[in-house]
Amino acid sequence: MDQIQAMRVFTRIVELGSFSRTAERLQLPRATVSNVLKRLEQQLGVRLLIRTTRQVQVTHEGTLYYQRCIQLLGALEEANTLFRQQKLQPSGRVRIDMPHSLAREVVIPALDDFYRRYPDITLALGANDTQVDLLRDGVDCVLRAWNSEDDTLVARSIAQLPQLTCASPDYLQRFGTPRSPDDLAGHQAVGYFSLSNNQDYPLEFCRNGQVELRTLPARLSVSGADAYASACQAGLGLIQAPRYSLAQRLSRGELVEVLAETPPPPMPLHIMYPPGRFLAPRVRVLIDWLIELFAERPLRDK
Repeated sequence: MDQIQAMRVFTRIVELGSFSRTAERLQLPRATVSNVLKRLEQQLGVRLLIRTTRQVQVTHEGTLYYQRCIQLLGALEEANTLFRQQKLQPSGRVRIDMPHSLAREVVIPALDDFYRRYPDITLALGANDTQVDLLRDGVDCVLRAWNSEDDTLVARSIAQLPQLTCASPDYLQRFGTPRSPDDLAGHQAVGYFSLSNNQDYPLEFCRNGQVELRTLPARLSVSGADAYASACQAGLGLIQAPRYSLAQRLSRGELVEVLAETPPPPMPLHIMYPPGRFLAPRVRVLIDWLIELFAERPLRDK
């Protein structure tokens, strides 16, 4: 088996986390996959993977080699496309991950345009609000309203999402309507906690060019955007979230904006993907389309 094929086998093992699934996906005997990896490690003189009965772990050297492999294999694929017919459409499957609200309110309603442009691409769209490991989970790119702590990823800021503070009519009837952040004594919030440290994020207010933080008591803390909005609608406290994600509840009167004169700072939206000079055409066109989508449809009044 040649070097390029060995690199393809190795990267697929890393992405699938399994020798058996790799053998099945590449239609190779499992013994062949194991031998390819063994010869590759012998050739490089380093251990790329740690294999146990339950899982495959990537070593530090394996991570570095994986990143280089995807760059080289991407460059090879890019070079090959230069000699195809100019009208040949990118094809294949792209795995993308994004928050529920962005998928529901923005991306999925616009996908008909994407499929008209690229009929040979299929998407696997994961809609969740949790951090994902692109390498481990086999994800090509992610949309997130926060920057990744993983400095091995390319992160491009593509939008600033206006945010607001709101509560339910029932909550405001019981606790009163605050006119400024100084009126928040006696109020409570729905907590939104970080999965990395299990701590609730404070509320943020822009006033006189400064961001002021307020930490309110929370009887309930959640880690998902849909649960966050639902808890607010149930009268459990104040929340802060992107305006587009609450637009329907606001229009139906289920939620009411408060403290509009001191809004939270905008939330930056990032698209993140593994590094490398070349991206597979199927991934590149999706990223370009998403950048275009958010440029043409700023989420100011949504």
